[in-house]
Amino acid sequence: MIYGAMKFSIGGSLKLAFRPWVEGLENIPAEGPAILASNHLSFSDSFFLPAVLDRKVTFIAKAEYFTSPGVKGKLTAAFFKGVGQLPVDRSGARGAGEAAINAGIDVIKNGGLFGIYPEGTRSPDGRLYRGKPGGLARVALATGAPVIPVAMIDTEKIQPPGKVVPKLMRPGIRIGKPLDFSRYQGMEGDRFILRSVTDEVMYEIMKLSGQEYVDIYATAAKRQIADEAKRVADEHKAVEKAERVREAEQAKQAERPGD
Repeated sequence: MIYGAMKFSIGGSLKLAFRPWVEGLENIPAEGPAILASNHLSFSDSFFLPAVLDRKVTFIAKAEYFTSPGVKGKLTAAFFKGVGQLPVDRSGARGAGEAAINAGIDVIKNGGLFGIYPEGTRSPDGRLYRGKPGGLARVALATGAPVIPVAMIDTEKIQPPGKVVPKLMRPGIRIGKPLDFSRYQGMEGDRFILRSVTDEVMYEIMKLSGQEYVDIYATAAKRQIADEAKRVADEHKAVEKAERVREAEQAKQAERPGD
C-alpha cells in the first residue's frame, strides 16, 4: 500500500517532469521472478527505473538510510521503504555482500523483481566498468531466475555526484531481452562460472548503453581519480609555496640597502 502510494506520487512526478523514454518494456515479465541488472550512473537510477515499470522493483540500500534518528531520519526511512528499497548493513565488505545476496534470493523466491548494479558503485566518469562477480551471478545461479540487462541513459547528466538539484532533461532506459543462466544453476561456488556470467551480462549492458567499457572495477577507478586529484593538488600547493618563497626573497632583497 505504501509502495503503491509512493510509486503513484514519485513515479508520476518523475515521468511528468523528466519524461523518460523507454525501449524494451515488453522484456519485463508481467509476473514471476527476474533480476534487473543495470549500469549505474546516478543516485536517481533507482527511482527512474521503477517509475516506468508496472511492477515493483526491489533494490538494496545502505542501512543508515533506515536508522537515522529524528524526524528527518524517519521520513527518509519511510521514503526508502515506500519506493521498494531494502536495508543492508554495509559496515563490513564481506557481510554486506552476503546480506545483499540473501536479500536478492529472498526477493526472487517471493516471485519479485530484484534490481542490482553489477558495477557495485556509480560510474565516476560515465563509462561502464567491470562487473563484480558476487551478487548478480550468485543470485542468478542460486535461483535460476532470468537476468534482464538494463541501460540507464544520461541520468548522470541530470544529477551528477554531489549535485542536489537535478537538471530537467530526458533520460532514457533500454531494457534488453532476458538472459537464461539456468544451465549453471547450483554452480554459484565456481568463481570461473561467476566471472563468465557477470561478463556476459556486462557485455549486453554495454551494447544497450553504448558506453565505453573499462576492464577495471569502478572502485579502483575512483581511487585512481582521487589519487590523481591529490597529486595535482599537491603539485599546485608546491608551486604556490615556491612562488611565496620567491616573492619573500625578492621582498628581502628590495629592503636591503644598495651596494
